[in-house]
Amino acid sequence: MTPFAYRAGELHAEDVPLSRIAEEFGTPCYVYSRAALTASYREFQEALAAHPAGRDGLVCFAVKANSNLGVLSLFARLGAGFDIVSGGELRRVLAAGADAGKVVFSGVGKTEGEMAQALNAGIFCFNVESAPELERLNGVALRLGKRAPVSLRVNPNVDAHTHPYISTGLRQNKFGVAYEDALALYRQAAALPGLNVTGIDCHIGSQLLDPSPFAEALDKVLALVDQLAASGITLHHIDLGGGLGIRYGEAGEGEAPRVLDYLTPLLQKLEGRGLRVILEPGRRLVGNAGLLLTRVEYVKTGEEKNFAIVDGAMNDLMRPALYEAYHDIQAVKPRGEAPEVYDVVGPICESGDFLGRERELSVGGGDLLAILSAGAYGSSMSSNYNSRPRAAEVMVEGERVHLVRHREKVEDLYASEIPLPRE
Repeated sequence: MTPFAYRAGELHAEDVPLSRIAEEFGTPCYVYSRAALTASYREFQEALAAHPAGRDGLVCFAVKANSNLGVLSLFARLGAGFDIVSGGELRRVLAAGADAGKVVFSGVGKTEGEMAQALNAGIFCFNVESAPELERLNGVALRLGKRAPVSLRVNPNVDAHTHPYISTGLRQNKFGVAYEDALALYRQAAALPGLNVTGIDCHIGSQLLDPSPFAEALDKVLALVDQLAASGITLHHIDLGGGLGIRYGEAGEGEAPRVLDYLTPLLQKLEGRGLRVILEPGRRLVGNAGLLLTRVEYVKTGEEKNFAIVDGAMNDLMRPALYEAYHDIQAVKPRGEAPEVYDVVGPICESGDFLGRERELSVGGGDLLAILSAGAYGSSMSSNYNSRPRAAEVMVEGERVHLVRHREKVEDLYASEIPLPRE
């Protein structure tokens, strides 16, 4: 579906004109579509249900993509599980009404406190990423009188052909245990009294548009599953991770595959194995369901560059500065004049503070722009750099608009700080 479309010359979010949102909640502001979020989640459910190997599957939303309670509570009500990477994310999903028994805990640096927190909550599984983590988790579980459900995140050394910052399945990446070491580590885990080996996990990267690398990784993981079975270690689930990409609108960018087309060859490989399928989509569920609404403060022309200076900035949307990521940018009310080429930049005191480069726009001071496909890794990666309050966030439902995050106030930013005492 297309949650953001023009009607009578103005860009809308579902049935709400974006100018109304700007007037009521100010800018910059994140805008999400409830209908788009729901449709994205149901696409995964339907794809799993279409194949025998996926019918008892569990879709665990990767919280790092968007940790807003409004988004999390919607997914919880739809029946989703959650993939977390910190104790703070566990607190968030529980506050949003999640079932702890549908939570998987990933991440390379889990602390003893986070392990205890997750064990006491009764999560579904820990995705363990190193031998020292196995030992630590075993010790925490024994002290609490519990057995921790574990899977090993296996690094298959498969190139996902994505940006190097979001590639996770190669030997040089920090994630997971080396494929060659996995069998010995599983035997170690099975011998530890505080652990209960339940599954296997693999995630090779993010923004994947070609399913073939993951099919290659799955073949290697299933060969390991067979070796484990021959060693007397029976697994009950396989976590296929996430990473399925979206289309950002960049020229030459490949089309994002349908979820069914992406999952079908993977599920066919799993048929008859009796393994419950766990998925950890993040970007695919929320990316195209959100935008960043921003207002042009100044139009600055020059001999070599024209700049549209907006009130949104790299602290609000870090992806362009961090990854040189592309986001389509559209005028909320196009002027109808001949466009010119602009760099869309923010007020942050950094040359890397840009939201889009060399964009054809017809804009003037006071105009509204929509930075599209910003629902993933937008607000969740935002900061207070330059002492800028983080943006408001709203959820649109038909003609209704729900505030799901208040705009921060400057005084909120230093409320926990303490000046030095006077001498």
